[in-house]
Amino acid sequence: MAPDAREAAFRLLLKQQKNGGYANLLLENSAVMEPFDARDRGFIVSMVYGVIERMLTLDYQLSLYLQKPLKKLQPEALCLLRLGAYQILFSNSIPDSAAVNETVRLAHGKCRYAAGLINAVLRRISQNGLRLPPDDGSPDALSVRYSCPAWLIGRWIEDYGAENTVGILESSLQPTPLTIRVNTVKTTLGDLRAQLEALGVLCETTDVPDALRLRELPCPVSQLAPFRDGLFHVQDKASMLCAAALAAKPGQLVYDLCAAPGGKSFTIAELMRNEGQVHAFDLHEKRVGLIAQGASRLSLSCIRAEAADALVFDDSRPKANRVLCDVPCSGLGILRQKPEVKYKDPAALEDLPALQLAILQNGARYLMDDGRLVYSTCALDKRENEAVCEAFLKSCPSFEAVPPLPDLSSDVFCTLMPHVMDCDGFFIAAFRKRGLS
Repeated sequence: MAPDAREAAFRLLLKQQKNGGYANLLLENSAVMEPFDARDRGFIVSMVYGVIERMLTLDYQLSLYLQKPLKKLQPEALCLLRLGAYQILFSNSIPDSAAVNETVRLAHGKCRYAAGLINAVLRRISQNGLRLPPDDGSPDALSVRYSCPAWLIGRWIEDYGAENTVGILESSLQPTPLTIRVNTVKTTLGDLRAQLEALGVLCETTDVPDALRLRELPCPVSQLAPFRDGLFHVQDKASMLCAAALAAKPGQLVYDLCAAPGGKSFTIAELMRNEGQVHAFDLHEKRVGLIAQGASRLSLSCIRAEAADALVFDDSRPKANRVLCDVPCSGLGILRQKPEVKYKDPAALEDLPALQLAILQNGARYLMDDGRLVYSTCALDKRENEAVCEAFLKSCPSFEAVPPLPDLSSDVFCTLMPHVMDCDGFFIAAFRKRGLS
């Protein structure tokens, strides 16, 4: 590993610590990563995600050996302490001595005043290992163990019970599976699997049709020839099930109101055999471009990517057979992908249900009689899910809730738990617009 890889991880973590934002975007758009080879890039990514993912656990360890609160530390010192502690406690491939010595070396260049403190604290952590409060099942104890805010744990216990909450928390610290959806317009699962395995990719079938889980890739997925040829797109199983819940048929007109980056639109179009029209909308032109690029790569000519506001009704558009409202949400179901989400201020989430309901009500206006409307979020929060659907049914009496995934569950409101299905935490509801009798 190049000596500067740790410094690159430090710089990226410090930037995220100061400015916020998502680690995946930070890593994708950073020039800091450019000088490094694949091995060093892997190290940097694992450090950045790992420290963010385990931040509350790390801060608890640090607090055991510091005389003053962490918030009193300079950002550079706190960032280095977290980076060093993570390597000691959660990275099996790095000797404790290297983690301590290299972090102290960085401290001499970044915050010399704190080098002695950093050396002392990291050596104590190395001597004592991971220390946790008694496991009494309380939100505070679970918060330290799983690095998740106590307020969120308390909400999950209230919504889903203690057992499911522990399952969600354990799942949130696991690696995100790489799952792809076969472009059935161009190939079959068997043929694609054979092509991928010939390239050295280990493939596994899943419990969702036309999906493969990939392991041991020889290169980034976007560099694989079958990807460039449009034979698949990357998509979590939950999103595939959401698209399937729409039950769109070939030749129908479908509106996907919040479509970017386009994965669900792609799956819908494939399920329709590329026959009919899928209008994939997004508010921002740049994100509309992402949808169009993806549809072009996959040769899905039935997709029309357009800029539109999901809150504003356009009476010039014809009524659709199917409408999907995959609304903006808290993202509390995708902590494996975006661990930063769990650190959001809960007050910032309070206005989401009103926005979600407004989008769902607007989407309902586009639906023809006997049409199907699907509402979905990647949130595990009944305020954003069941409560919004119940409010919708009260405000739109011409709609009735129907099971979105009858082969999976008879429930009209379907919550996909990450620890049960090894997928994103997801909520799906479907509604039928009653025809005139």
